[in-house]
Amino acid sequence: MKKKFFLAIAVILIAFIGFVAYTMLTTRNHSPADVAEYKGNNLNITINYCRPFRKERTVFGTQEEGALQPFGEYWRTGANEATEISFTNDVIFNGEPVAAGTYSFYTIPDEKEWTVALNSVVGEWGYSEPDYSFDIHRSKVLSEKNSTPTEQFTISYDPQGNHVNIVLDWDKVVVKVPVSPAS
Repeated sequence: MKKKFFLAIAVILIAFIGFVAYTMLTTRNHSPADVAEYKGNNLNITINYCRPFRKERTVFGTQEEGALQPFGEYWRTGANEATEISFTNDVIFNGEPVAAGTYSFYTIPDEKEWTVALNSVVGEWGYSEPDYSFDIHRSKVLSEKNSTPTEQFTISYDPQGNHVNIVLDWDKVVVKVPVSPAS
C-alpha cells in the first residue's frame, strides 16, 4: 500500500516537473531571450529580457480595446521571467542615483507617460507583480508615438553626449530612459 502511494506521488511529481519544463521551453519560442549591453561613457549596463511579438494585437491601450498590456497596469517589460538590469558602477537613472547592482526592471505604461521602476528582488519567473516595498527607484518618463509599428519588443541604447538613453520600442510606442555615470 505504501509503495503504491509513493509511486503515485513520484509519478505526479515527475509529470508536474515535465509540464513546467515544457511550458518554460515553449514560451521561449514565442518570446525569445535577449541581452542588451552597453559599454561606454564610464557606463556598463546589461539588460536581460525576453522579446514578445506583436502578432497583429493591440499591445498598449485600454482594457476595452483588448490591449495586451493595459494602461496603468504593471508590466515586467518583456515576457517570461522578469526583466533584469545590471549596472557595474553607480549611475544616475532618470535623474536619481542608483547603486551598482542587479535589479528587476519593470514599467507601468500609460498613454502619455510611463512609470519606470527598479526593484531589488531578482530571479522571478512568470507574471507576478513585485513587492513594491523593495522598489529602489520609481519615476516617470514620457512616451513617444512610433510612426512605424515595431513587431518584436526591443531594448536598445541611444548614446547622447554624457549619457545614454535606454530605448524601449514596441508596437507604436517608444520610451527613453536616460542613464549617466554617477561621478
